[in-house]
Formats: sequence, C-alpha cells, structure tokens
Amino acid sequence: MVFAITPIYALLVAAIYLILWLRVSSARAATGVSFGDGGNADLLQRIRQHGNAAEWSTFVLILMMLAEGMGAFPVWLHISGGLLLVGRVAHPFGLKPDNAGHILRYVGNGTNLLAAVTAMICIATHIF
Repeated sequence: MVFAITPIYALLVAAIYLILWLRVSSARAATGVSFGDGGNADLLQRIRQHGNAAEWSTFVLILMMLAEGMGAFPVWLHISGGLLLVGRVAHPFGLKPDNAGHILRYVGNGTNLLAAVTAMICIATHIF
C-alpha cells in the first residue's frame, strides 16, 4: 500500500517538530543545561512545547496511517491532517507558564483532539 495523504502532513508536522527541537537545543546551549530544565522556566516551557508536539503528532499520524490504509475517504484524512497542523502551530504559542487558559492552548489541544477523533471515526467505520 502506498500512502499518499498522510505523508504530506507527516512532513509538515516533522518540520514543526524540528523547529521546536531547535528551540530546545538553543536554550540548552544558552543556559548550559544538558539534562532536564535546570530550574529554567524558559527551557522547561520549550521542552514541554516540543514534548507535546511529539506526543500528539505521533498519536494522530498513526491513526491517520491506519485510516488511510483501511481506505478512508481522502477528504477526512485531509480534515484530520489539517486539524493536526493547526493544533501543532497554535499550541506552542498558547503553552504559557503563567496562563493555563490561553486561547491558543485550547485551540491547539482542541484541534488535535478533533484530528484524533476524526481519524478514529474513519477507522471505526471501516471496522464495523
């Protein structure tokens, strides 16, 4: 099976992931902290932004691959992938240590949850 849609979103999400990784690495170099956050709030924030991207991106992309492999309609894969991208772009800007209710955090988490549910529904409709 050749996947045609999921790799598009995997590539775009991977670019975001690498940007977030570079931000962690640059903060580590600037602070001299090679492990953990060293009590540095900015480094901790960047670590969590990167970690959240790794957690959600992997989960949703696996669901999308399964859905695509099962023959999901392309429009639903694009909806799921688009939601994932919106979430991955928005979430790092909303993950603030002093504002747990930042709107972009809600947008990021909400769109990623919808991306996962969309792919899950595609999988479920093919199973049942």
